[in-house]
Amino acid sequence: MAKFKMKIFQHLLFFVLFFPLSSVFCFSELSFITEPSDVTVIPKDPAVMDCQAHGQPPVTIMWLKNGVSLAESEHIQFLPNGSLYIPKVKHDKEDSDEGFYQCLSQNKYGSILSQRSRLTIASISQFVVHPVPVVVTEGSVARFSCAVTSSPPATITWELNQSTLPLETDRITVLPNGVLQIQNVQLEDAGQYRCVATNIGNRMKSREATLTVNLGTGPKPRQRPRIIAGPQNVTASLHQTVVLECVATGSPRPIISWSRADSKPIDVYNARVLGSGNLVITDVGSQHSGVYLCRATTPGTRNYTVAAANLTVLVPPSIVERPESQTRPRAGTARFMCQAEGVPPPRISWLKNGENVHLNGRIKMYNSKLVITQIIPEDDAIYQCVAESEQGSVLSLARLIVVMSEDRPSAPRNVHAETISSSAILLAWDRPLYNADKVIAYSIHYMKAEGLNNEEYQAVIGNDTTSYIIDDLEPARNYSFYIVAYMPMGASRMSDQVSQHTLEDVPLRTPELGLTSSSPTDIQLSWQPLPAKLSRGRVSAYRLSYRTATDNTVTSVELAQNSTEYFLEGLQPDTIYLLRIAAATRVGWCEPSAWTSHRTPKTSSSKVPSAPLLQLEPLNCTSIVARWQTSPGTVVVQGYRLCYHEEGQPEQPTIELQTETSDYTISGLDPRRKYHVKLLAFNKVGDGYQADQTISTPGCVSVRDHLAAAPPAPDHVTALANSSSVVSLRWSRPAFASGKAVSYTVRFTPVGTHNASDIRYLQTTKQSVLVQNLNPNTRYEFVVRLHLDQMTSPWSSVVYHRTPPAAPSHPPAAVRVTLIEDDTALVSWREPEEPNVAVTHYTILYASQSAWLAGRWQIMQREGGNTMALLEKLEPGNVYLVKISASNQVGDGPFSSTVELALQRGSSHRSKNPRHSDSFTDTTVFSNGLYHIDQRSMTGIIVGVCIAFACMVMCALILISKGRSRKSSSPKVIGVGNGEGPHAGGSLPSEHHAENAEALMPMISEHFIDSKGGSNMVISTSGPLNSFGQSKKWLFFRRETQNPNKSDAENRACFYEAGKTVLRYEERLGAAPLQPSSREIIYGPLHSESSHTSEGSQETGDSGHYSNEESNEEMSSSSNTRSSGPESFGPDDSTAADGPKQSFKVENEETPGHPLRRPAPDTTRASQSCCVSAVVVSHPAQYLSQPAAS
Repeated sequence: MAKFKMKIFQHLLFFVLFFPLSSVFCFSELSFITEPSDVTVIPKDPAVMDCQAHGQPPVTIMWLKNGVSLAESEHIQFLPNGSLYIPKVKHDKEDSDEGFYQCLSQNKYGSILSQRSRLTIASISQFVVHPVPVVVTEGSVARFSCAVTSSPPATITWELNQSTLPLETDRITVLPNGVLQIQNVQLEDAGQYRCVATNIGNRMKSREATLTVNLGTGPKPRQRPRIIAGPQNVTASLHQTVVLECVATGSPRPIISWSRADSKPIDVYNARVLGSGNLVITDVGSQHSGVYLCRATTPGTRNYTVAAANLTVLVPPSIVERPESQTRPRAGTARFMCQAEGVPPPRISWLKNGENVHLNGRIKMYNSKLVITQIIPEDDAIYQCVAESEQGSVLSLARLIVVMSEDRPSAPRNVHAETISSSAILLAWDRPLYNADKVIAYSIHYMKAEGLNNEEYQAVIGNDTTSYIIDDLEPARNYSFYIVAYMPMGASRMSDQVSQHTLEDVPLRTPELGLTSSSPTDIQLSWQPLPAKLSRGRVSAYRLSYRTATDNTVTSVELAQNSTEYFLEGLQPDTIYLLRIAAATRVGWCEPSAWTSHRTPKTSSSKVPSAPLLQLEPLNCTSIVARWQTSPGTVVVQGYRLCYHEEGQPEQPTIELQTETSDYTISGLDPRRKYHVKLLAFNKVGDGYQADQTISTPGCVSVRDHLAAAPPAPDHVTALANSSSVVSLRWSRPAFASGKAVSYTVRFTPVGTHNASDIRYLQTTKQSVLVQNLNPNTRYEFVVRLHLDQMTSPWSSVVYHRTPPAAPSHPPAAVRVTLIEDDTALVSWREPEEPNVAVTHYTILYASQSAWLAGRWQIMQREGGNTMALLEKLEPGNVYLVKISASNQVGDGPFSSTVELALQRGSSHRSKNPRHSDSFTDTTVFSNGLYHIDQRSMTGIIVGVCIAFACMVMCALILISKGRSRKSSSPKVIGVGNGEGPHAGGSLPSEHHAENAEALMPMISEHFIDSKGGSNMVISTSGPLNSFGQSKKWLFFRRETQNPNKSDAENRACFYEAGKTVLRYEERLGAAPLQPSSREIIYGPLHSESSHTSEGSQETGDSGHYSNEESNEEMSSSSNTRSSGPESFGPDDSTAADGPKQSFKVENEETPGHPLRRPAPDTTRASQSCCVSAVVVSHPAQYLSQPAAS
């Protein structure tokens, strides 16, 4: 049913948001087949600019020049296909046809505007740079240059003595930019040189310059290489040819090589070396942008000189994310996305039916996105995204269709917001007052409340809730919210707006430091306040930390919230210092920045230039502009040295700049990276003071990375266990073309876990990682994903691996020792309290105190499935120490705490109440041979003694009162028979004391004979059982071993009673059982063969899965029941015994209808009475019950 409802909701929501899409797709979209392009013509020549549109007729075309509509005339004609024709192009100062042209196409659905095209009239200006005279020595290098402004670009050629310069020799090179180079100058090269610039419109000649060649004076001395004409920063349009000149001198003649500063390879298909070392790149593209290094090296040595230049390729705008046509109900919201890229980044604007969109409170533009809220019928139109720059323009269109509906619900009511965290706010509301039953969805709109032109965001949810958590907000910001209810054919008005503020958070990033030194013993630090997006609240303090590179002692200084600089003094000269900064809000401190290095100047640096005033500014997402000024009053500067590097990466080669240079563009950088830039001035004395600055490149506006396919996931993931808690994970980098650095995220979690805290992640830049702190003997799943710039791959295939088991790290728990015989104790324990531990066996060490002092332990081992063992043949009067450890195939675990058990000396009877000793802190502990009894045990003993004493007094009174009748009556015979009475199920009162009772029988004198012929022999139908004359003591119940074929019931004791009365046991279901013995509780019911087994049985060493917890529960229950008095067995007692239930049965042979009949008062029979004494103890956990002997 839930799936059915969800399906219905999806269909209705699709109907609301996209109905009627058929009108969009059936609509014959108005578009251009041909758009005008740039044209260059000669004055008075004709010009044609094409424009053809397609759409539902009638389609009309208009033309605009520089944004103004053109009227058709003799000079300007509109062709039937929509093109513009100019028969004779004018190029007068007052009236010129040169300019930007666009065509506007229109039909009943709206209007669209074409891309901008430029009409250029061919021209050539006077020379900007003329060649100058040159004097050189024979065998050296001569160079001439000239420059001219031309449209279209002019072709440069050279003349020698007013004749075309012959280029047959490879010594002479003419570069496309107009430079003439003559290598190894000869005497015949002397003369008058001039350049000629030619294009389709004109031809210009420069002034002449003289080349003078002097004779050489002999062999040249060795000279270091020197670049006399290095490459210059170049800005070129797409598909142009670029020349990077590099001319060097030296002796011997240096070798010139080229490389890129970003270590990328130079395009070998489009680049070639012209002449002795000039780099020419044809058909340049955006991939050619970057810093190029010219290196002149003396052959056979390491002497070299480097010159650098930046190549910037201008790229026309291109739209990478186009807007899509939409259908929206009235009062709804439409969002048109548009993303474009180019160099420089294009400007984006929006048109509605060919005119600029009028922005207001309802129609807003966020960066490049157009958002229209509370749509009205007039918004139905064709919208165009326009991306334009100096390199051109491009447009993309989309249509908005407005659906009308009158039966709309009222707006949601009582909207209120509540802050949850620094990034989440809970929004709640009441349903609309009218037509609430027709609402199928709610649309939540929110935006920042402060500032202008803030972007509005939207979230759509179902109609089954009236609350929503927005959790992608920025900390410490104020937001406004409103809600719109949707029905199948329309939307409600917007609700009342509410505002709410998110909480503060720790700063997202640290400030970017600037470092300079004004003397050898100080460092001046400066930084800019964090913007609100990074501070995530009001900055309350800064913390500056610094140390030397050779000392790990860190000094920290906390600064006030409004600080933007700090002066460190008293430092060591010529020492590298590491500095970093952190910022804090009321919530806490952010992570400190990475260490930034700065070397203090030497003490002898008084005559070197001071640090320049350096300023960095991001030009775009891949370029930085460095500008500087020389400090006033400084010494003479001969040049500058600039170097930069990405944070955490090695430094790039140093770039030397000329004295007159005051800015430099660093290109080829990565977006969203932090870079350190260092600049210093130098002169003849040496390098000057250094200025350090840090800057971060912004993110690119382009979404090409997002539109591109995500990188593939890592493959060949393997896991190998190094130990029970460490797994080595390895994988392979997927095959894709990218030279950029990648990083990886590893996720690992136990299989089947439902706890989010068990899911853990690791970050690494390598293709292997050690996953540590795992649980032993646990099956884990591992996955890996790849990160490249702003893109993330899917997770790899899951790899499962089980960690090996580990040796137990904990000892067995709840170790307990119970004395069950005079020389036998029961040891019980629980498995070690740790997860997934595999125990193969337990080791039990026990020894008396004297043996322990001598270091002699007795060793016993039990299998891992057993949790108990018997310690036998213990010596009375000793204190025994017991400890246990758990082991498996990996190793042995630690031993438990030692448990002591004291055996009393000279004990001749078997205690029905075994003593216990365990490892719990609240139990009885033996120390120094003394038995320390806690308060509960003492109370139980006192109560038991009192009850016993009361029973003894009662028995004495009964004996005294019946002593006279016992003397006058004649003794009778007690027999045990097999007959059954009608009340065989009856039991004597003594069965209520079966657990702690010792049944006693009065003494009968030896050779006793009944007056009716009876004797002192117990008679049964099976024959004589025993004689009463064997002992003159009170008889204890004891085990009968004479007749193993008889049942336990026939071996029970009987009570003497006057008359021919029979007292016997009978197995009977439903009768209250006797309490089983301790061994029956531990090992199960005793069989008839057990009567032959000695009490010190050696077959009970392994007793199966004995649970000490169950034993404790039984002891606790039994203690609570028995201490309250002699009550009958409850249900728990009856289920404790495994053997058949037994009961006393009394039968009178003379009157079988009554189980126990006493004689009338006038008879001479005297009834015999026996006394039952009950003793209650404080630890009635287990008892020893022995068969009675009559």
